[in-house]
Amino acid sequence: MRPIIGITSDYNDGDRPEFGGKIPTCFLRDRYVHAIEATGGIPMILPPLASPSNSARSILERIDGLLLTGSGPDIDPEIYGEFRRFPFKTVHPKRFLLERELVRQAKKKGMPILGICGGMQLMNVAAGGSLYQDIKGQIPKAMQHQRGGKPAHLIEVKQGTLLSKILKGDRLRVNSAHHQGVKQVAPGYVVNAEADDGVIEGIEAVGYPFVLGVQWHPEFLNPDDQSTTLFKAFLKMAARHGKNSIR
Repeated sequence: MRPIIGITSDYNDGDRPEFGGKIPTCFLRDRYVHAIEATGGIPMILPPLASPSNSARSILERIDGLLLTGSGPDIDPEIYGEFRRFPFKTVHPKRFLLERELVRQAKKKGMPILGICGGMQLMNVAAGGSLYQDIKGQIPKAMQHQRGGKPAHLIEVKQGTLLSKILKGDRLRVNSAHHQGVKQVAPGYVVNAEADDGVIEGIEAVGYPFVLGVQWHPEFLNPDDQSTTLFKAFLKMAARHGKNSIR
C-alpha cells in the first residue's frame, strides 16, 4: 500500500508579492511533493483552513502520515512567551493554528510525523518549547546557518535515538537554510542531532513510533544526508499506521 502523506502548505494573505501578490494564495514548493512521490508515497497538499480543531480531525481521518514543511516567515515569539527581538515576518495564524492542532491530534492517534526546518520548530513550540529568534544575534559563536540547499556542514547524530537507528551513523553532512532554531526543548522531546556549534539539528518525541523533526531540508534528496533513507523510514511507518487504522 502506498501511504497517503498530508503535506502542510504555506499561506499568503496578500503581503508576499513573490507568492500570489495581493491575491490570497496557498502555495507549496514542489520539492516536498516530489520527495514523497519519489520515495513511494502519495502526497496530499493541506491548505490552511478555518476551524482548526474540526478541520484537523477530518484531515487526519484521510491520511497515513503528516509532513510539516518549512516556511519563509517564522513563528510569532508571543506564542512561546517572548517579545519579538529581531525583525522578521511571522507565519500567518491560519497556518500555525491548523498545524499545531494537526500535530497534537496526530500524536494522540500515533500517526507518524516528520517536521522539516520550520516544521520541526512548530513541533517544538506546539509542545511547549521555545526558539532562538535569531541564531546569529543570540549565539555569537554559531556558524553561518543560512547557506541554501546544498550540503553545508556536519552534524552529530545522538546514539540511541530513532534518528540514529534510521541513518545508521553518527556524523552527517547536511544543508542549512535557517536563521532560527530550537532553544528550550519541549517536554516529551529529546535532541537527536546537533551541529558542531551546539545548534540543535533534530528532535524527536519519546514514546512514539515516529514523531521526528530535522532542521535541515532532506526533501532536496541530497545523497550525502541519507534523505532518501529518512523518507523511506517515514513512509514505512505511515503505511503501517494506515494498515492498522480504520478510515
